[in-house]
Amino acid sequence: MRLTKSTDLALRTIMRLAVTGAEPCTARQIAGEMQVAYSHLAKVAARLQHLGLIETRRGRGGGLTLTATGRTASIGRLVREFEGVGDVVDCEGDVPCPLRQGCQLRMALRRAQEAFFASLDPLTVDDLVASPTGPVLLGLVGRAPGLSP
Repeated sequence: MRLTKSTDLALRTIMRLAVTGAEPCTARQIAGEMQVAYSHLAKVAARLQHLGLIETRRGRGGGLTLTATGRTASIGRLVREFEGVGDVVDCEGDVPCPLRQGCQLRMALRRAQEAFFASLDPLTVDDLVASPTGPVLLGLVGRAPGLSP
């Protein structure tokens, strides 16, 4: 299974916000540090806000901050929210699979997908930014794109 770019960016964004604590940072700043399009990061941030994982404030001194809920949220839940829980394969597409009546692959893939999510369920953002990841993330904060540490 491969995560979408939005899911990957959501995970990296909440991890980034977790290491800087209550200090807000702008979506533009995070987009620059992660070398992604601001518009894509803004969409991901809006979804994270809707889920109650981050707070956004406009204006001077504003920016994005991680909520207490975001800090302790299940990574499995977050990935489910961004990825959805649909089938891994599309057996009913424009041209339905001729094996769909007797195929066991679809259910096996569904079980594997749920096992993937279940393995992420006990993890929280705090777990993801524990050492050695947190210090590495702090080293990236505020670094201009393209520069080596």
